[in-house]
Amino acid sequence: MAASLLRFASRRCLCVHLLRPGLSTQHAVPMATTAKEETARFWDKNTRSNRPLSPHITIYNWSLPMMMSISHRGTGVAMSLGVSLFGISALVLPGHFADYLELVKSLSLGPALIYSAKFALAFPLTFHTWNGIRHLAWDMGKGFKIPQVYQSGVLVLILTVLSSIGIAAM
Repeated sequence: MAASLLRFASRRCLCVHLLRPGLSTQHAVPMATTAKEETARFWDKNTRSNRPLSPHITIYNWSLPMMMSISHRGTGVAMSLGVSLFGISALVLPGHFADYLELVKSLSLGPALIYSAKFALAFPLTFHTWNGIRHLAWDMGKGFKIPQVYQSGVLVLILTVLSSIGIAAM
């Protein structure tokens, strides 16, 4: 009952305000140009300035900081997914972890393959860790100059490779 009364009252108020003469054209502003004219002007300006239609590799070259930023995010997502899948598989699959470890041992994989697999697992972890420390330094306001950004990027890559080699050798 109250909802019907409220709806009736609001409709009456709305009708009174909308039926006033000149309300719909009171705030209208005439357009200076049409959309067709604006589009033609846009393309004429781009043609005169010889701009490419989209950013091209010659405009935005890949740089070390850009690649490291993308890789940092990628390793974070990959490790999160890997840990989640490992945890879910531990819950869902039958048997114990020792059974699956024995299965891997029974495959008689060569030492080079095992070392490569361990390196592949260690690399994202060490890269994400060292690059995270670099980001913490940036959070403290250190290393923002372009040469320092490149130096710290190279240092992160060197530390990543050395750490991954060391962890894989264990």
